[in-house]
Amino acid sequence: MNEKRIESLDGFKHLSEYKVHWSDMDAALHVNNLVYMKWFESARIEFFDSLDIDTSFSEREIGLILGWQDCKYLFPVTYPDTIKIGTRIKDVLVDRLVIQTAAWSVGHKRICAIGTQEIIPYDYAQLRKANIPEQWKTNLTKTS
Repeated sequence: MNEKRIESLDGFKHLSEYKVHWSDMDAALHVNNLVYMKWFESARIEFFDSLDIDTSFSEREIGLILGWQDCKYLFPVTYPDTIKIGTRIKDVLVDRLVIQTAAWSVGHKRICAIGTQEIIPYDYAQLRKANIPEQWKTNLTKTS
């Protein structure tokens, strides 16, 4: 894929911020790869909450489920630092949302990781994948 390289959080309408903790680092003395996935997950939930898309597990029929994710690590982050995560919709398909996340190191003033996630609407009553609900489509227009 020849996508344009992401240099900043410009174009990401939803931003979240996380402090890097000493315990986020691993034996190689940089933030462990799993921590990025946790940051991306938390930012993604905040993003959906900001769009009034229900992320709770209480009495709903169609909910969100993570179908796939990846992460490209560009620069090692260490304690102390602050990370800003930008989240945006990359694509809306019939049966999934493609979300893009980018992590910005405040200390180094650069993108340190880029992630992509596919979020699948899941019918918890029928226990199967569903199409994007119309209400989600309406709420997603808030990102335009």
